[in-house]
Amino acid sequence: MAKALYKLGYWVTGNKRKIISGTIALLIALAIFAVNMGISFSEDMSMPNTESADAGELLQKEFSSSKGKSGGQVQLVFKAPKNETLDSEKVNKVIEEALSEIKKGDSEVASVATPVALGNLTKDKKMGYATVTYKVEAGDVTDTSKENIKKNIEITKDAGVQTELAGTVAFSKTEAGGPAEGIGIIIAFVILAVTFTSFLAAGMPILTAIIGLGIGLLAIVIGTNFMDIPSVSLSVASMLGLAVGIDYALFIIVRYRQQLKEGYAVRESIAIATGTAGSAVVFAGITVIIGLLGLSVTEIPFLTAMGFAGAFSVLIAIFIAIIVVPAVLALMGHKIGPSRKNRLLDKITGRNKKQDSSNKWGEFVVKRPFIVTILGIGLLVIISIPFFHMNLGLPDNGTKSVETTERKAYDLLSEAYGPGVHSTLVVVAKTNNAGEDAQKAVNSMGDKIKDISNVKTVSPAIPGSSGKVFMISITPETGPGDQKTKDIVHSIRGKSTSEVELLVTGQTAADIDLSEGLSTALVKFAILIIGFAFILLVIIFRSLLVPLKAVLGFVLSLGATLGFIVFVVQDGHFLDLFGFPSTSPILNFLPVIVVAILFGLSMDYEVFLVSRMREEYIHTGDARKAILAGMKNSGNVVTAAGLIMVAVFTGFMLTSDPMVKIMGMALTFGVLFDAFIVRLAIVPAVMTLLGKSAWYLPRWLDKILPNIDIEGETIMKTVEKQKKTEKNTNPVEKGRRKMM
Repeated sequence: MAKALYKLGYWVTGNKRKIISGTIALLIALAIFAVNMGISFSEDMSMPNTESADAGELLQKEFSSSKGKSGGQVQLVFKAPKNETLDSEKVNKVIEEALSEIKKGDSEVASVATPVALGNLTKDKKMGYATVTYKVEAGDVTDTSKENIKKNIEITKDAGVQTELAGTVAFSKTEAGGPAEGIGIIIAFVILAVTFTSFLAAGMPILTAIIGLGIGLLAIVIGTNFMDIPSVSLSVASMLGLAVGIDYALFIIVRYRQQLKEGYAVRESIAIATGTAGSAVVFAGITVIIGLLGLSVTEIPFLTAMGFAGAFSVLIAIFIAIIVVPAVLALMGHKIGPSRKNRLLDKITGRNKKQDSSNKWGEFVVKRPFIVTILGIGLLVIISIPFFHMNLGLPDNGTKSVETTERKAYDLLSEAYGPGVHSTLVVVAKTNNAGEDAQKAVNSMGDKIKDISNVKTVSPAIPGSSGKVFMISITPETGPGDQKTKDIVHSIRGKSTSEVELLVTGQTAADIDLSEGLSTALVKFAILIIGFAFILLVIIFRSLLVPLKAVLGFVLSLGATLGFIVFVVQDGHFLDLFGFPSTSPILNFLPVIVVAILFGLSMDYEVFLVSRMREEYIHTGDARKAILAGMKNSGNVVTAAGLIMVAVFTGFMLTSDPMVKIMGMALTFGVLFDAFIVRLAIVPAVMTLLGKSAWYLPRWLDKILPNIDIEGETIMKTVEKQKKTEKNTNPVEKGRRKMM
């Protein structure tokens, strides 16, 4: 692979303008296609083959008069003005007028119903909700229809009636970009400027990453017209595409500048950088892609689609790094070479030659390996403790910003009817026979459900079309994310008998099934990923203990990441600091996503750091010297790469959407823990304690393992050999030797 990439680098430099113009043309073409085809994201985040899914299908069959799916609904939640009630003639007239205008202004509206007609007014008549039902599914309700509702509820608002919006139709969508993400890019630019001591060089990785991100996201948007892709996939792809795109360009540019500094020509430097750093980039990208594609083992469609979208974004970042970045380098030439200094940056950072050659942190770790190991492991273990009481769930309107209408509606409904109004359960009771005996058996079962702790109300059983299936609605005392609500679901399912089988469905039950399914999948997925990482690192590093140390470090950083998220989001510590409006369960697919992404990133840092140590150890046989060499030559690159990742992910953490926010936070702290505590502290400390034994590999195993040259050592040997040959055959050089 290294030799092929070396040749690719040579080819790119000769076709630089064609490649750059072709890439821009591709970006423009995709943009035109995306605009013409539109966006069609799927908001179905369900898990097939669960009890709630099966019960939902049975419910649809028995109680739906039409074969199609039910239309989307919007709840207009009202709170009467002071000293007024919703059933008063004045207020009710205003509500009816607003609803009439909503129906009149939109042909897609099937029906409207006032709170009085629905009979849902609270005891004091101060609060209630109207319902607008559409002819189309919730996901197909147009922005024009939503604007129609927003415009007409001003009628009730102007009359002093607080009016907020809830229901299955979303009025705020997942964010995939915005000012917050721009902050991360600015911070990344500053880090790159300090790393390169050049504003021009700092802009290159960001520019190429944005181009790659644009290509990836536009292709995903086009793909939504052909397959089911959840909207949150765009945020995952954005985070990954931008972060790895900048990092991969950084690795290649750093190597290019090193080769120029050693006296190589521009074209040769680009070819070497593409063959060496490019090989590491391809390997790093493939590990991230494998982790994301591995999400398919969960057998959950939306998660598989999310993994494919993220993997595609990373794949584009790889192509941009090994093709477009070398082309831009060829165009810029010596303009971003190491000889070009930036006095302003040198002055700001206080950088000088002595500091460039120092290795204070590496020397500190090597001198105190036991203390660093104990402190590092101890810190991560302590942070991991909250992980063991993690409660998974899906964010609802109660986790949105207090400024959104959905959150205000959520709070009003909780105030009016209790938190259980958001976690209504639907029980499907299946009997062997129809008739009075079946009705009696189901009614008896309903009485038993009433006795379950934390159940607020149980509706009378309603028979379905066959007479053998009945529907019972249950309202718990607690909200959808509460553990007590989960206990109710399990208790109901446990009461099934030979005469009556109880199935629980509804959105709350579906979310519970999904969370539990993901918990089971997480264990299988983590074992698969860790096993793959160990085998891969054994092949790369020709060692048993180094890979073992690497995967255990990954487990530590993963545990600390999830533990910290639980500590903040679920337990409620520092909520204001991180901008979370309230406590909530942990996003149910977050652990699996974090495992997939953090696995790839942690292996990247491990390879970039330890491969340099291995190279030095092979040459010198000195384990301590190898660790210092790795920390000195690769530590700064890993530091810069980690800081860039943190900067980009922090930008997403600053968004208001709860899904994007928690994913951004998890990846931010995941990289912080893994790059700076595990890879730059625990790894060198443990390797110092292990000494030469760290590199032990049985001879029989060494013989059968394939040799993967991800650092391009064979290329450098070939280049050095050619250089010596050219030097020896140079007539001027020969004459000079004779004179000597």
